[in-house]
Amino acid sequence: MKVYRDFDEIEFDKNTVLTVGTFDGVHRGHKTILNRLKEISNENSLRTVVLTMEPHPRIVLQKGDKPPISLLTNINERITEFRRQGIENCVVMTFSYEFSQISAEEFIREYLCKRVGMSKILVGYDHMFGKNRDGDEKLLERLGDELGFDVERLEAMEDHEVIISSTKIRKALKENQVEKANEMLGYEYMIQGIVVKGDGRGKKLGYPTANLIPPNLYKLVPENGVYIVSSTIDDVVYYGLTNIGTRPTFHDQEASTIEVHFLNLDMDLYGKEIYLNFHKFIRSEKKFNGPVELVNQINLDKEFAIKYIDSLK
Repeated sequence: MKVYRDFDEIEFDKNTVLTVGTFDGVHRGHKTILNRLKEISNENSLRTVVLTMEPHPRIVLQKGDKPPISLLTNINERITEFRRQGIENCVVMTFSYEFSQISAEEFIREYLCKRVGMSKILVGYDHMFGKNRDGDEKLLERLGDELGFDVERLEAMEDHEVIISSTKIRKALKENQVEKANEMLGYEYMIQGIVVKGDGRGKKLGYPTANLIPPNLYKLVPENGVYIVSSTIDDVVYYGLTNIGTRPTFHDQEASTIEVHFLNLDMDLYGKEIYLNFHKFIRSEKKFNGPVELVNQINLDKEFAIKYIDSLK
């Protein structure tokens, strides 16, 4: 897949089918759009192009009275998912306040039609774009008649009569519903991070941990608690337990940390970048009456995790 960081980098080609969106999470609903994009391409010998934005518009347009957005995927993760879905070309639009002031009609005329080129555009059921979100399916159809492109609208994807959306996935992760989030995503939710040195307390308790620092400020971290996770390290899949929280038994600190104890792994991971895949929530974080009680609970968590991992295999 070719990735373009500016509209001037991609070659103009009228024989293009494209779609535009933030695609946070590249979840199952998004993949229905991407799959349809490829179908149209194969049926009509058209180039496929996905246009996405970086940074996320809500980061740029964030108002002070609202909490910051938490993202399911950073731009590199989104690009990786596009590549896995077999998309040929991805244009990453640099989203700024100035760019947000472009009207929907100007965006269609000057950017999509004149710079990229298109004979067809796919839009989701609720897609709005341009200044004040004044761009919609009706505007596209009107301009399509004038400029010579077709518009196809795709309905929302539902799972058990619930529409799949990035917002619902974020909500599920914030409510410890990892398996529900994974079902909507179509893959295990993942956090990328660098392993850094901790205080060594886990090793003293018999459960050495890797302390993970996510590199992206806006990356969503699941709600505090204990989870079953996995990582592929040097082409080998290792399972483990992750604790996200403030470690109240010892510190009761304000900021949450991510600590991972890998099962059957004896390796120095300091400085290594790893991808942590979340499989299942086990329990909420709690304060124990000392190290002995904590270790007893970890033993129970490990026993539960081993049975669960065996069921996956």
